[in-house]
Amino acid sequence: MADTNDDRPIRSFEQLLEPFAASEKPASEFLCGAEAEKPGVFADFSPFPYEGPRGGVSTILNELAGRGWTGDREYEGGPLLALLRDGASITLEPGSQLELSGAPLPTTHAIAKEMRAHLAELADISERLGVTWLGIGFQPFAKRADYTFVPKLRYGVMREYLPKRGGHALDMMLRTSTVQANYDYSSEEDAMRKLRVGLALSPVTTAMFANSPFYEGAPFGGKSFRARVWLDVDPDRSGLVPPVWKEKSGYRDYVEWALDIPMFMFKRDGHRVENTGQTFRSFMKDGYEGHSAQMGDYTTHLNTLFPEVRLKKTLEVRGADAQSEALTPALAALYTGIYYDEKALAESIELVREHSLAEVTAVREHVWKLGLDSPFRGSTLRPLAEKIIEIAMGGLSRRARMDEGNDETVHLRALASLVGRGHSPADVLVEGLPTNDGERKAEIVRRTAFQLRG
Repeated sequence: MADTNDDRPIRSFEQLLEPFAASEKPASEFLCGAEAEKPGVFADFSPFPYEGPRGGVSTILNELAGRGWTGDREYEGGPLLALLRDGASITLEPGSQLELSGAPLPTTHAIAKEMRAHLAELADISERLGVTWLGIGFQPFAKRADYTFVPKLRYGVMREYLPKRGGHALDMMLRTSTVQANYDYSSEEDAMRKLRVGLALSPVTTAMFANSPFYEGAPFGGKSFRARVWLDVDPDRSGLVPPVWKEKSGYRDYVEWALDIPMFMFKRDGHRVENTGQTFRSFMKDGYEGHSAQMGDYTTHLNTLFPEVRLKKTLEVRGADAQSEALTPALAALYTGIYYDEKALAESIELVREHSLAEVTAVREHVWKLGLDSPFRGSTLRPLAEKIIEIAMGGLSRRARMDEGNDETVHLRALASLVGRGHSPADVLVEGLPTNDGERKAEIVRRTAFQLRG
């Protein structure tokens, strides 16, 4: 995708298709990049902020910037908001969730190794600050009022606009965490078939990776409060991208959908220009306060769309809760097995061919509560999950034979074991918890905490 600083004026619709076409690459060059967010908590279970008297993520960013990472600020003299190194980045979600956006890598083994190195790099700073990082999809203790926002320009606009579009918008920003995985495509046809399969499988992906069964210190009675939150955020920019469900859809259909979604803002000379509520189509046609649409504005807009699978310079699978270290690489492994093996992709397409947009939309209403027990097509999601695990395992096994025995199925085995019992990670988290409030919270931390040292 073009850089967000790209100041080329937009003069035709065809320009909006070019970034996708320019990102196509041969299958021999396919890589996967994983992203993993994690909330931090102090020993008293309060959320780890951007900055404060006990330190915050700004402290961590500043210290890591002296260890080979390059700091990234939105404008000269602005707060440090991200770090860059060797194709990877460390970024912040609005509630100071710390995210490793990994470099594009050839195998899930490399992704798991990258994550271990990241955790080790955090160890001494985190211990000194007294912060514990949790592998969970929804912050299990804090109330919404306990948070301050990361001082990013876009987040300030989102904070004002999104609550008008959904009652859980601020919860999404402040209290949710996810793992995501990014995949390459070789052509428009390849991109769209992968996009459609990922969208059709999104409820079962959410069910398999459901890992947020707590709300403000206690189990809430379901599997994924993060998934519950996403049902009440902004229907314009989230969900299942209806225009791409038709068999012959292409880049144009995705772009047409994106153009009719309201913007948050755009930047000029490092300053925020708020045109909240104006669609990008209107911005292209009419401009805003003397400003005309540029390609960098378009890239920024695409990055503010949050469907279950997002099309950018890669395909981004987005429907999973944040996970423990052991399960964090599983999403990357699952869709590597599906997307990067032709037989597995064909089997997946056939598996979901008859699944309609209405059916998939309907089951999403149950997944947050029931997980794999959600009703679907006369059964539940469990048989579909078992089948898609089988297909992915086959794809990974064939990759291993082609790559000198480089067996990535190891990263799916724990997930496959859970699915085989009809469980998600959330079921393990709630089993046998103490009833005493303090003891229960301490046990939740123990079960979800990342081990920063080996």
